[in-house]
Parts: sequence; C-alpha cells; structure tokens
Amino acid sequence: MVAPPDNDVIWARSLQHSHNGSPGLDGVSLGVRDAEILAVTGPRGSGKTTLLHCLSGQLVPQQGEVWFNNVPVHTMGPRLREHLRRDRFAWIASEPQLVPELTAWENAALPLLLRGVPHRAAKKAATEWLERLDIGALAKKRPHTLLQEQRQRVSVARALTAAPTVLFADEPTATLHRAERSQLLRTLTTAARSHDITVVLATHDAEVAALADRTVSLLDGRRVATAALPAVSDPEGRSACSLSV
Repeated sequence: MVAPPDNDVIWARSLQHSHNGSPGLDGVSLGVRDAEILAVTGPRGSGKTTLLHCLSGQLVPQQGEVWFNNVPVHTMGPRLREHLRRDRFAWIASEPQLVPELTAWENAALPLLLRGVPHRAAKKAATEWLERLDIGALAKKRPHTLLQEQRQRVSVARALTAAPTVLFADEPTATLHRAERSQLLRTLTTAARSHDITVVLATHDAEVAALADRTVSLLDGRRVATAALPAVSDPEGRSACSLSV
C-alpha cells in the first residue's frame, strides 16, 4: 500500500464495487483536500452514493483503497469503522433520517450524547446550530410535526453539531423546493468553511455543484471529465434548469 498525499484528508484509489452483478464503481480514484468542498456529480445511477458510502466507511469496496488522514479505512474492522463514522464523520441523506421519538434538539444533539458529552453541553451545542439554521423555535418539536424542509434542517444541524472532520452529504436538497435548496446549501457551505469542515457532496444539480471548490464527475461508475446532467424539477414539477457540468 502507498500512503496518500499529506494534504489529502480523504484519498481513494482504484475503487471497485458492484451491486448484484451491476457495477457501482469501476476504478474510481480521487483525493479530497483538508477543508475543501468537493462536489461529486453525475446523473442518477452513476455511482455517487456508492462512492460516498465507500469513502465514509459505510461500505467496504470489493477492490481498492480508502484512506482517512493516512489511516487505511478499507482494512478497518466494523467496530473501528463505526467509531470513525461516529467521532470524525457526519452524514446528511436526501431524506431526513431523524429519530421520531426525539425532539428536534435531541436529534441534533444525538451524536454528542452518543460520544458521552454531558447533557447540558450537548443541548447547548445543538440549540446553537438550530438557531443558526433558523429553526431554534422548533427545538422541542418532534419530527412528525415539522415540514420536510424543517426536518432536513434538523439533519443539517445534527451533522454540524457533531463537529466532524468530514461531512458527507448525499443529495441533501433533492426533496426540497428550489428556494429552500439555495438557502439550506448556503448555510451548510458557509458553516463548513467557517469551521474548516471538509465536505463531500453528491449531487446531480449543477447549481448545487457550483457552490463547491472543485467537481468530480461520474458516469456509469467511472470518473469522467464531464457528465451531462438532466433538467431538475422542484417538488411541484417545475423545471429548475437544464444542467451540464
């Protein structure tokens, strides 16, 4: 094995992975620099989610290497990878993945509470991020009483409350209206830059990708120079734009 460059916080080489015989990744290599916002673009089914799963230790590639800060993630056992995801990584999915029995602030504070952070300190940190995301007034509400966009803001607050080294975001605004997408992403990218958080963002939306420092394109599980993206419609069916990268 060859260690990655010193300025790459995440580094992957020759990743191969298939799903039930269908290729998910086919020889993908990339590096993500410290405090960089990297957009992984491509049409649906291009391998973006599989790549993020491999980089974040949720999935072990069938071939290839993944390194985090010069530590080989691909050789870690399940428990070590779980600790890595809990302590150093954060994840935002396209659909809010909240615990229904917990309030908004409890959901946002959950990563800290799982690490053993005292209740008061965890609540303070979570509440501060909810305030920054303009949902502080909803801190005591449970997910079923919130709008979709509000639930996704709680998901973002949870990721940022964890103070991760790397934040993985898999189509984090896919279910939101265009105006909501823009506002949420501005908040996320501004917070990442101000707190030196590395972000790996999967998207098929060129407007979202434009907020990143750099773009990597995938097509059919392979890294390509460019990938044509389809028009994106908001949840009410209006076409947002015709996209290309």
